[in-house]
Amino acid sequence: MAEDDSMHRTDEDVAAFIAASARAETLARVDAVLREAMPGAPRTLWRGVFWGGTEQAIIGYGDLVQPRPRGRSADWFLIGLAEQQAHVSLYVNAVEDGAYLARTYADRLGRVRTGAASIAFKRIEDLDLTVLAEMAAHAARSLPGDAGGTGDGTGPDGLKG
Repeated sequence: MAEDDSMHRTDEDVAAFIAASARAETLARVDAVLREAMPGAPRTLWRGVFWGGTEQAIIGYGDLVQPRPRGRSADWFLIGLAEQQAHVSLYVNAVEDGAYLARTYADRLGRVRTGAASIAFKRIEDLDLTVLAEMAAHAARSLPGDAGGTGDGTGPDGLKG
């Protein structure tokens, strides 16, 4: 994989990207939930070659710097939303007490498949949007204060939990 093929932020219009999607209604509903649960978190379209070598477009919510075991840290998103051929994916790069939040909330998210930091669903009806909002707000509390959280476990509303 060439360095310039790797995932990177774009300045593309996220709303236009969602509207042009084959799953526009599903992406728009999940987008609305994430934006409400993560007030102040930036929303950016990322493009490039993702893990496994596939070309991807991912809507990223919240900015973070993710340390890498080998090499330099990477700019990344806290939560990502992507349309795949047969499903929609959420990537949740938030960890608490050594566990990814995708795993922590897996049993409550509905009829979804989960990986360590990923959630996949085929239909919007399969995903519990209330639990998704709870998980996204939980994740947002790990962001710096100017990006929707405080970085100390306190959300933008000043409450813990």
